[in-house]
Amino acid sequence: MASKPKAVEKEPAADAAEGAEGAAAPPTRKLPIKLIIIGVAGLLVLGGGGYFGYSMIFGHKETKTATPVAKPAVFVDLPEILVNLSSGGSDRTQYLKIKMTLELADQALMQQVQPMMPRVTDTFQTYLRELRASDLDGSAGLYRLKEELTRRVNATIAPSHVNAVLFKEIVIQ
Repeated sequence: MASKPKAVEKEPAADAAEGAEGAAAPPTRKLPIKLIIIGVAGLLVLGGGGYFGYSMIFGHKETKTATPVAKPAVFVDLPEILVNLSSGGSDRTQYLKIKMTLELADQALMQQVQPMMPRVTDTFQTYLRELRASDLDGSAGLYRLKEELTRRVNATIAPSHVNAVLFKEIVIQ
C-alpha cells in the first residue's frame, strides 16, 4: 500500500510542474503555420508537375501551318554618280564616285519606281555635293550616308517604299 500513495503524490506534483510550465509559456502557433507553408508548397509542386505532364501529353499537337514564303527582293541599279565634295575652305578639291542599288520589296514596286528615277538621281546628287570628306570617314559615316539616302529616296517616291540603299562602289579621291 505504500507504493500506491507515492504514485498518487507524484501525479499531483507532475501536474503542478506541467501547469507551471504551461502558465509560463503560452501556446505557440509556429507549428500550424509551418504545416500550412509546407502544404501550400506541396500543392504548388504537385500543380506544376500536373501541368507539365498535361502539356507533355496534350500540348504537342502536330499542326501544319503554312509558313509564309519570302518573296525575293528586287534590285534596281542606279547610274554611277560622280560629284565634287564640299571643300570646307581648303583649296584641294575632292571627288566622290558612287554606284548604288535600290532594294525593293517586289516587282510591282519596281514598275512604280522606274518613272521616278531622274528625280531620285537629282535628290542624291544634290545631297552628295553638300558632303565633306570627313562626313564619310569610317563605317559610321557610311552608315549615316546609307540611312540618309534611304530616307531621301523614300521621301521622293512616296507612297512607295524602298527597303534599303546598297552601295556597290564608293571612291573618294
